[in-house]
This record gives sequence, structure tokens and C-alpha cells, in this order.
Amino acid sequence: MPFPEQRSRRLRRTPALRRLVAQTRLSVDDLVAPLFVKEGIDTPEPVVSMPGVVQHTQESLRKEARALADLGVPALILFGVPARKDALGSGASDPSGVVQTALRSLRDEVGESMVLIADDCLDEFTDHGHCGVLDRHQQVDNDATLERYADIAITQADAGADVIAPSGMMDGQVGAIRRALADANHHEVAVLAYSAKYASALYGPFRDAAECAPQFGDRRSYQMDPPNAREALDETALDISEGADMVMVKPALAYLDVIASVRAGFDVPVGAYHVSGEYSMLKAAAANGWIDGDAVALEHLTAIKRAGADFILTYLAREVAERLQT
Repeated sequence: MPFPEQRSRRLRRTPALRRLVAQTRLSVDDLVAPLFVKEGIDTPEPVVSMPGVVQHTQESLRKEARALADLGVPALILFGVPARKDALGSGASDPSGVVQTALRSLRDEVGESMVLIADDCLDEFTDHGHCGVLDRHQQVDNDATLERYADIAITQADAGADVIAPSGMMDGQVGAIRRALADANHHEVAVLAYSAKYASALYGPFRDAAECAPQFGDRRSYQMDPPNAREALDETALDISEGADMVMVKPALAYLDVIASVRAGFDVPVGAYHVSGEYSMLKAAAANGWIDGDAVALEHLTAIKRAGADFILTYLAREVAERLQT
């Protein structure tokens, strides 16, 4: 008679056995690479708080996208850093703006081999650093912001974006973008909603990379409050009802319970954003010799996948893709 209590241990005995019975599998197909492109620079500029991440020139961005495509990474999401900013974030919807120029270049470079996702927000483009248009009381005007998001979406779709990703957590943003895309005959362009984006303390390095820290106040009035999990289901349901094709939870590691709940509650693709702070903490600990950075990177991403994410936005995309190929 076999000893059932030993079965699991027997199946852990060798690497091949562990692979054979693995219940969660992380693959290159799960990865989305966030990339930054900056206007007015001649060489890529390192982001000090995010080791290994740079603000790209148009040329270096194109080369990075080609390298990712050759590794089999299926998608990237693009964030732009303009040379000039104003109160309305005018550069975000400029057909010749930094993101739109990059999208056309990337489409020429990678064709249909990669999904091009464009972040649709204003914080990188406004001089005040908030995600929307401000009213006379210096508060974000939700409805005025929706008009800006709609304009941005059209120019991004015109430039070749496959997916528009509104990240500002404005009420009604998905519906406004979906209507604008339909009116512009971009019915084929998908919408990835940042449905549960929390007002997290883990975004600091991203704000260095995107040069978008708020000049006053914070974003807690429009991003979700970290203690609230059930609210994420309400926000996700609203986005799906407005036409979202995919939804996202951000951040990932500190919100694995939310990822699992969204996955269980909705039958649409669920993404999770392994954010800059999560990345930078891993890199800092690895640089100090406190952890095995490569092993922890795979463990973190596998945990996100295990929680229910169908795809993961992560600054580890290239190095993990390279490792998965070995």
C-alpha cells in the first residue's frame, strides 16, 4: 500500500517532477513591458530609483521593442515624458506628440508581432502633475477630464495603438473612451481599464521615471483607498458595463486578494501591474546581497499569476523573458 501522506513529497523530488506537476506556469506570454519615452533627449537616461530602467529616446525605444519582440514578449505599454507641460496636458493628445510619434515608429518596427498599449492619462503632461483637468478650486474636474481622455484615445488609436489604457480612475472614463473610439471608427481598438488602481505608496519610482509627481496634494480623492477590497468589484463591474475589454488591478503584490476576487467575479482578461516600488525594493535588496534577486523575481511574478492574473505588467519583463528562454 502506498503512503498517501508522502505523495506530494515524492512529486517534489527532482526539478523535472516539479515541472511536470506544477499547478501554475509563468511564461513569456504573460508579460507586458512598461516603457518610457522622453522628448528632447539624445541618449537614454537611466532612472536612478529603478535600476535597469531608462527613459528612452525614440531610437532606443524602437530597439528595445525589437529586442522584446524577438524574446516573444507579446505586449508593451507606453508612457510619454514631454518636453513641455501645461495645465490641460495638451501634449497628451497632440498627433505629433511624444507617445503618438513613438506608436507610429513602433508599429513600423514590430508590425503585428506585439500588442501596443498606450497609457491614457494626463499626469505626465500636466504642469501640476494631477491625472486630470483642475477646476478653479484646484480639484480634478471629472467631466472635463473625460473630454481630454477621449481626445487622447483618438490620437493614440490613429497612431497605431491596439489598446487604450485609461489609468486616471475618473468616473465614466471607459464609456467616454469607448464612445470616442466608435465615433472615430476605431471599433477594433480595445480598452484596458485600470479598474482597481489604489492610492498606493509604491508609485514613487514611477513618478521619477515619468516625471509626474503631483505639485501639490495627492491623488487619494480619485484613486482607491487601500483598505477597501469589495469596492474593487464595484469599480470593475462599472468599467465592464461601459465597455472595457480587459481590467487591471494595481499594484499587484500588496493586492493579491483583490486580483483573486476580480478573477473569480468576472469573465474578462485580468491584468495586474507589478509596480515600480515592488520592482525597486526587489532590486535594492538584491544589490545588497540580502536576497537572490532572480529567484525572488520569478517567485513574485508566479504569485501574481497564481492569484489569477492573465497577464502581468512588469519592469522585469525583459530579464524574465531572457531567463525563461534558458
